[in-house]
Amino acid sequence: MSRIDDLTRLRHMQDAAIEAMSFIENRTRKDLDRDRMLALALVKDIEIIGEAAGRVSADCKASSPQVPWLQMIGMRNRLTHAYFEIDLDIVWQVVTDDLPPLIAELEKIIAMET
Repeated sequence: MSRIDDLTRLRHMQDAAIEAMSFIENRTRKDLDRDRMLALALVKDIEIIGEAAGRVSADCKASSPQVPWLQMIGMRNRLTHAYFEIDLDIVWQVVTDDLPPLIAELEKIIAMET
């Protein structure tokens, strides 16, 4: 893949992460159990992050080892292929704990790529 493609994928990841964070603004974990659209939206954004991560070049991944590439790809695969066994506690934890530092890392990487 070219740098342009990597940059596009990184921006897709960033956009999906920011969107997921916006969806939980003023929300609680209990809202996830009560609001099916919220749950589906968060799952979709996490899937997008993992799919884009899987398409980032090996060179880009190697130059950013602080990003949990394999975990993001694995999470996407789990959500996509075991959709009937999604643990909403894990979805909530990913969005609240894992996405904020991911967004910060992606901002750094994107700034270096542009």
